Amino acid sequence: MNLANKITLIRVLLIPIFVIILFCNLSSSHYIATFIFIIASITDGLDGYIARSRNQITTLGKFIDPLADKLLISTALISLVELGKIPAWIVIIIIGREFTITGFRTIAASANITVAASPLGKLKTITQIIAIISLLLDNYPFNLISFPFDVIMLYISLGFTIISGIDYIYMNRAVLQTDDRRG
Repeated sequence: MNLANKITLIRVLLIPIFVIILFCNLSSSHYIATFIFIIASITDGLDGYIARSRNQITTLGKFIDPLADKLLISTALISLVELGKIPAWIVIIIIGREFTITGFRTIAASANITVAASPLGKLKTITQIIAIISLLLDNYPFNLISFPFDVIMLYISLGFTIISGIDYIYMNRAVLQTDDRRG
């Protein structure tokens, strides 16, 4: 197993640690959980950079990296619903988009079509991470000036989630037009 895949696995292992710490009743648990979330989020870019720079892109990496990303973001969002910090409908839309794109990629793979990630998808991920961090920190330091940065970022990330999902399917719509006559 190469270094990039090991870093991805570390991200997966950080997810339950994040949840356990987030929900324990310590005075600083939200800050520690946020720190763990930040470290896990950094590994998202780091593993891809290492894999590309060392030309070590593997089948395992292609499978586990997007899965780890979805698990991390989904876990954080569901936890924020449980904490009463965000409405469930937003999380349903975000997770629904992820299921849709995963299904779309599965169809593409079955037709031997590779679909690349888009810049909008990267913006979606970045804005989701920023929104989650600001929500975990109770909007600090923006709460000191009564500026709802966390809520604004949540809606911006929701917008990028929807737009990037539509763009992804539209740009790769040929996948849906393939004719499968095997069955």
